[in-house]
Amino acid sequence: MKAIDLPGVREQDATPFHEGEIAIQERMGERDIETWAKRAIRPFMPDQHRTFFAAQPFLIVSARDRSGRPWATLLEGEAGFISSPDPESLEINAKPVSGDALEHAFDVAADIGILGIEMATRRRNRVNGRVGGNGASGIRFEVGQSFGNCPQYIRERDYWFTSEPVAGTAKSGRQLTESQIEWIRAADTFFIASGHNGARDHVANGMDVSHRGGDRGFVEVLSDTQIRFPDYAGNRHYNTLGNILLDGWAGFLFLDFSTGSLLQITGRATIDFGSEEVVRFPGARQLVSLEIDEVVELSSALRLRWQEDAGSARSLRLVEKTAESADVSSFVFEARDGGPLASFKAGQHLPIELRVPDADTKVQRTYSLSGSPLEDRYRISVKREARGLASGFLHDRLEVGTILESRKPAGDFVLSDGDGPLVLVSAGIGVTPMLSMLHQLAAEKSEREVLFLHGARDGDHHPFRDEVARLAEAAANIKTRILYSRPSPNDEQGRDYDETGRISADFLIRLMPDPDADYYLCGPAGFLAELKDGLENKGVAEGKIHFETF
Repeated sequence: MKAIDLPGVREQDATPFHEGEIAIQERMGERDIETWAKRAIRPFMPDQHRTFFAAQPFLIVSARDRSGRPWATLLEGEAGFISSPDPESLEINAKPVSGDALEHAFDVAADIGILGIEMATRRRNRVNGRVGGNGASGIRFEVGQSFGNCPQYIRERDYWFTSEPVAGTAKSGRQLTESQIEWIRAADTFFIASGHNGARDHVANGMDVSHRGGDRGFVEVLSDTQIRFPDYAGNRHYNTLGNILLDGWAGFLFLDFSTGSLLQITGRATIDFGSEEVVRFPGARQLVSLEIDEVVELSSALRLRWQEDAGSARSLRLVEKTAESADVSSFVFEARDGGPLASFKAGQHLPIELRVPDADTKVQRTYSLSGSPLEDRYRISVKREARGLASGFLHDRLEVGTILESRKPAGDFVLSDGDGPLVLVSAGIGVTPMLSMLHQLAAEKSEREVLFLHGARDGDHHPFRDEVARLAEAAANIKTRILYSRPSPNDEQGRDYDETGRISADFLIRLMPDPDADYYLCGPAGFLAELKDGLENKGVAEGKIHFETF
C-alpha cells in the first residue's frame, strides 16, 4: 500500500473528520466534502432520523471485543424495540445472541457504531457514539456523530419474522470453511466495521459500521484466510478507509437472508489504491483486503428473514435518447414487455444495472427520475462525468432499443403534503428531481405558490430551459428564476437567464419571504451546505428544508 501523508493536528481541530479520513479525501481530490460535512454531521439526531431508527426491526452494530478487534453484528426486535427519548440517545431493547463475537462488548462507555438500513426502501442512516447504560435486556446509546447516507448499491429486500424456533448455535475458527467460502462468494451484501481512537478526544474517534453491496461474487475469496472487495465511489466521507488507514483492522458481517444466520469475520485490513489489480475492476477506486484473524458463524440466530434474491428486476427498453445540454443527455425507458411500470413519486430515483464492455460484473447506478410521474415510462437525465464509467457508457454506447435491468423507483426526497408555498432550488444536474416535481405540480393545477430556481454555468450547460419555461407558462402559480454564474457571450440576459451570480439564502428569502414555505434543495454538497446553513440562520425551521445531494 502506497504511503499517504497525514494532515497536521491543527486542521483536524475544525473538522468532523480525523486525520486518516482527511488523508483519503485529499488523495481522492474530495476535500470539498468538508463544507457539507460540517453541517450534515451532527452531535445529535434530527427528528427524521429518530423516527427512522424507532421504526426499524433491526440495527447493524459495530464494536470491539476485549482484545480490541472490531466486529459487526445485528440486533433485532419487534416494533418498538428501539426508541429515542431525546435527540442525543437511543434505547435499544436487544443484545447480541449467545456466542456472538460481540456478546460481551457493550460495556458502559464502549465505542459503538450503528447503521439503520431499510432494505425495502433503500434508506439508511448512521450514528456513532458510546454505550451510556447496559441493562439486562438492552443498552442505552449516546450519540457522538449522526449523519445520513445515500442509497447507492443497496439491494431492495422485504423482510418478515419467522415463527420457527431459532437455534443460534455458534462455532468459531481461524480460517474459512468450504461452506463459508461459498456463502461469501454468493453474497451481494455485507457490512464492515472499523474504528479509530486518536491520542486526543476528537469527535471523529470511535467506531463506525457501513454497508457494501454489489453483484454476487463481488467479494473475492483469495484463500481460506484472505478476502478482498472492490471499493467504489460513495458518500465521500471515507470513514471506513480512513479508519483502516490508521487502525489497520476491520470486521466483516455477512447475512444469510433465507436462514437468519450470521458470519462474522475480523482481521487486519489493507488498501490497494493503484496497483494493476485495481484496474481489473472498472469503476473501482481501490481494493480492500482482509487477512482473517478469527471467524464466528451463528447458525439460524435471527428470527428475521429477507428475500433471498434482492428486489424484483424489470427489463426496460430505451425508446428515446436526447441531448439536453453540452454534458447532459436524457434516456427514456418503457417496459420491455409493453406492460405497466411501477409508479413513482416526483423526486425519487431509479436503480439500473448496466452491462458495460470490459467490466467483469454489471455496473449498478442510481439516477433521479426527471420526467412526469403521471407518464407510464421512466426518464433519467445523466451528466457526463470525467472518467465516469456509467455516464460515459450511457452517453457514448447506449442506443435506442437497448435492454437493461432496473429495480423499482425508490427514495424519500418527495414533496410534502400541504398548501404552503414551495421553493424548488437546484444547481447543475441537481435539476433532475426538481423537474419531475415541477411536472407533478403543473399537472395538479393547484393554487399552491411554486418558485423554481436553477443555477447553471452558462447556456451551453443549462439543460431543460425550454421544458421548464413551458411548464411555468401553462401554470399561473409557478414562477421561475434562472441564474448563470459565468454567462457566455452568446447568452442573453432576459432571454436565456434572469441574473448573473449564484443562488444564496438571502436571494431565496428575498424572493420568498413567507415563513410557511418549504424549501427543496438538490445539487453539489458545497452548494447544499451553504444554502441550508444560510436558510437556518435566516430563521427557516430545519423541518422546512429538504435536500438531496449527488
